[in-house]
Amino acid sequence: MRTSEVARRAGVNNETLRYYERRGLLAEPPRTTGGYRDYPPTTVEVLRFIKRAQELGFTLEEVEELIGLAAGGPDSCEGARALAEHRRDDLAERIRDLQRMHESLTELVATCDQPRADRRCALLEAIDPAREAIR
Repeated sequence: MRTSEVARRAGVNNETLRYYERRGLLAEPPRTTGGYRDYPPTTVEVLRFIKRAQELGFTLEEVEELIGLAAGGPDSCEGARALAEHRRDDLAERIRDLQRMHESLTELVATCDQPRADRRCALLEAIDPAREAIR
């Protein structure tokens, strides 16, 4: 199967497919006599696996590890679980950070309700307290 067909079936673009190949997430396919890449049909499933893992928040380094674990072995489930727990904990921390940012911005936006003549821009000052020096 040629690059464009694999990419279309997996819902990625050609460059993504080549990038994953360069990163080692996909095995380099054999070439036709004309020099075209000739991917096996299983490549589409591997690409879908990669995209689904990314949708769940896994990094490409983790995806590479998951691909290795998917190959089987007695410790595969425990390894996958450890990666998933780590990713879940990382996402929880990022969510907490985003919630703090949201709360801070909500407070700063509320300062914009003051009469125009009586206010300084608390938002700009919070971002860069030395902004007067910039002018």
